[in-house]
Amino acid sequence: MTATAARLGSTGTGRRAERFARPVLLAFLLVAAADLAGLLAGAETVHLIAKPLLMPLLAGYAALRGAPRLLVAALLFGWGGDVFLLADNDLAFLVGMGSFAVGHVCYLTLFGRGEGRGRAPAPLVTGAGYAVVLVVFLVLIWPDLPADLRIPLTGYSLLLTAMAWRSGVFGPYAAVGGALFLLSDALIATGIAEWPQAPAPDFWVMLTYIAAQALLTLGVLTKHEAQAGA
Repeated sequence: MTATAARLGSTGTGRRAERFARPVLLAFLLVAAADLAGLLAGAETVHLIAKPLLMPLLAGYAALRGAPRLLVAALLFGWGGDVFLLADNDLAFLVGMGSFAVGHVCYLTLFGRGEGRGRAPAPLVTGAGYAVVLVVFLVLIWPDLPADLRIPLTGYSLLLTAMAWRSGVFGPYAAVGGALFLLSDALIATGIAEWPQAPAPDFWVMLTYIAAQALLTLGVLTKHEAQAGA
């Protein structure tokens, strides 16, 4: 097969994958809407069914769009965290947090490679701002956290904050996604600390989380496709 034929075949395969990608994205949006509606309505069964479907659908969409493997891996480790956090016990919580942490390492590795391909590095001013927010939040919440979760949550928070900061190298969509991920997990932490909560707290956690993962995916895909077309 000639190089020209190979490129044409690759283009045809890409177009077929694109056709499959749209229904998968629609399925993700419908499941997300069902999950959020279920949380607002207090329908726990809907949440138990919908939540584990979200990240596999988003990962499938990303893969069909030709996303970097690290993005797909980050989303699938997020799925692992989603599943374990459905169980209401400390061990499952720690395993789920560990799965999310591996996902953040995938994101950080991806963002690091992005910096090496001509994209501007993450601004130090933004990093300093994130560091201040993290320190203030940890100082405030530390006394109210269960003693056995303080160190794991602190380590995870450092990793998540680094991911949120570095996400900006893939543009504004990813930057907002990283910030929303940090907000979502901060809401979970305030629940663990038994701080006063807004009405339907699980709804706000899932809304910010779903938006975070979707925007991170959009940001990476946008930059990846722009680079491929250059």
